[in-house]
Amino acid sequence: MRILPLAFALATALPLAAHAAGPALPQLRAYTVDASWLQPIAPLQIADHTWQIGTADLTALLVQTPQGAVLLDGGMPQMADHLLHNLQLRGVAPADLRVILLSHAHADHAGPVAELKRRTGARVLANAESAVLLARGGTDDLHFGDRFTYAPAQVDRIIMDGETVDVGGMRFTAHFTPGHTPGSTAWTWTDTRNGTPVRIAYADSLSAPGYALKDNPRYPHLVEDFRRSFATVRALPCDVLLTPHPGASGWDYAAGSKAGDKAMTCGAYADAAEQKLDAALTR
Repeated sequence: MRILPLAFALATALPLAAHAAGPALPQLRAYTVDASWLQPIAPLQIADHTWQIGTADLTALLVQTPQGAVLLDGGMPQMADHLLHNLQLRGVAPADLRVILLSHAHADHAGPVAELKRRTGARVLANAESAVLLARGGTDDLHFGDRFTYAPAQVDRIIMDGETVDVGGMRFTAHFTPGHTPGSTAWTWTDTRNGTPVRIAYADSLSAPGYALKDNPRYPHLVEDFRRSFATVRALPCDVLLTPHPGASGWDYAAGSKAGDKAMTCGAYADAAEQKLDAALTR
């Protein structure tokens, strides 16, 4: 008796019904965002060496120094070419981008990090919590699951709370502000305007959009972390406040020279976020 290969034997033994054509499998559907998040804008000057080079409603900050440039956040995954174009407009060659820093590792702020790292050679610095989410490309997010994904990227250096990053005489200090994500981070540095020192705070999002605030099994101390982060943001050295979503802190990048006319203070930003959290807890 001839012995048939196991795979062939199993296949021929299945009822014919198992091979009947069924409905087509669904097409993949990418997530979409507000159009303003993807609206390119020309570089907008914030201070003598600090520029917003992202889009109308997503912040990506370029800080230029004599020893290379630093990028804080990158926006959506499809923004890499736009950012590199704006770098070029500012006279920054890809190889001159030295460091990429992150507010947090959601797709609308860390989306193009892998591509930017590959095309520029920049080193990515983030805390351990953000490094894990970045390496997973945003999958298994505590609140959004696998809804908002992007190309994974590896962090080159793990940053601790209070640690500083020095590039070309510009010193960036990390302030952990967990809540929006466990790895949320505010960054502060001192630039100048017409030679006068100005303390810039890039404070991460303090929102909780649709989060399970009470008894969250994935984030048991979420509310307590938010409370501590509000206090941290209030205490930041903060002549100029910027946030990943500019509207959250009163900025309107599309307004050009008047973009920061309604910008909030760090204290007002934290107060508004805490009021929203309290209202959500009450509901």
